[in-house]
Amino acid sequence: MRFLWERLNRLLTIKSIITLVLTAVFAVLTLKGAVNTEQFMTVFTTIIAFYFGTQAKKD
Repeated sequence: MRFLWERLNRLLTIKSIITLVLTAVFAVLTLKGAVNTEQFMTVFTTIIAFYFGTQAKKD
């Protein structure tokens, strides 16, 4: 149970929330046609690389 709370606490950091929100926003914009697929992949890759890059640095 403690492990679950630790994982949930890590997920709810500001950086994680921003990453998840940006991913959702760009996914919706892409589905609506406001952003083309190439632009989405560029932005999404940048966001994910930053997120996982900073996570790896912490561990």
